[in-house]
Amino acid sequence: MKKLIILLFLGIYSLAGIAQEADKILGIWWNDEKTTKIKVEKKNGKYIGTIVYMIPEKYINGKPPVDDKNPDANLHSRSLIGLQILDSFIFDAKDKEWENGTIYDPKSGKTYDCYAWLEGNDLLKLKGFVMGMRFVGKSSEWYRTTL
Repeated sequence: MKKLIILLFLGIYSLAGIAQEADKILGIWWNDEKTTKIKVEKKNGKYIGTIVYMIPEKYINGKPPVDDKNPDANLHSRSLIGLQILDSFIFDAKDKEWENGTIYDPKSGKTYDCYAWLEGNDLLKLKGFVMGMRFVGKSSEWYRTTL
């Protein structure tokens, strides 16, 4: 009975450790150009990222840029501020990465499969790719910051 209780306790403890590891991605991140801040949060058990700030130099006539490269013409007038660009990431504890997500590139209007990993606590590396070929794609580095 004692062994069962100990195993149960260790199982719960290890799950808590995995959850803590997975949640290290949460927070505010500068994009690689340091022009945009993205807030990564957990929603319905998956990790998403939303643009929460853009430097004023990106504004046009005092207004934030719009999603004018989106393939859906009905979305061309929506603001990039508040736009969700990361979607559906899940944490893989074995590989210590967030995977099975997508990243939307407002500069091209394209959405790519994506995975991400942390180097230290303040550098988030992302790699967008197509057709399941992880070795081919574009990488980006985001830097932890505050709002």
